[in-house]
Amino acid sequence: MSTSFEANMNDYLPLRDVVFNTLRQAILKGELKPGERLMEVKLANKLGVSRTPIREAIRKLELEGLVRMIPRRGAEVAEITEKSLLDVMEVRKALEELCVELACERMTPEEIEELRQAAKDFKQIVISKDITKIAEKDVQFHDIIYQSTENNKLINLLNNLREQMYRYRVEYLKSDTVYPQLIAEHQEIIDNIESRNEEAAKRIMGSHIANQIEAVRLAIRKKQK
Repeated sequence: MSTSFEANMNDYLPLRDVVFNTLRQAILKGELKPGERLMEVKLANKLGVSRTPIREAIRKLELEGLVRMIPRRGAEVAEITEKSLLDVMEVRKALEELCVELACERMTPEEIEELRQAAKDFKQIVISKDITKIAEKDVQFHDIIYQSTENNKLINLLNNLREQMYRYRVEYLKSDTVYPQLIAEHQEIIDNIESRNEEAAKRIMGSHIANQIEAVRLAIRKKQK
């Protein structure tokens, strides 16, 4: 196992959570690649921990859909498949269309200004080509829209999908050719929320997510050839 990740120890988190967060980030960033076996002993030695927190982390990662258990083989990083992509992103598309519809009704002028700043931050960070930072700024943009709905059930549903959505977001952002379109879509979303145009805002958000689905789907097919 030649990957370069290491445990980021945190005095405020239990060891099992540190190990879980470390392995999860390694998978999301592609440091642990789809199909790669997760050998408990090797991972324990690499991170300087016992096998117990490794085993616990693998179980949690399986629940999140990032790891799958293979009979007589053990744990391996789950492949990104079209089915797994659609299962997550179809739900995200429906929920985000609802979010932007509610945002048109409920977003305050202060939140619109916050959204403008988030879009500006995203536009500035794409120059860095740091996928993790770019993804974080994209998450922040969408989080402002979620919070503006004032619907805690809806926010919780999206938070529960957060990690699974993040994997496909990172996959999408690996191609810098999508950045100009993303920047333009962010601006259109803001403009239509500000003008309280629910139908246009929903349509743009729907195509915003649909473009991501299609780009990741094409990337999956290319890898399969």
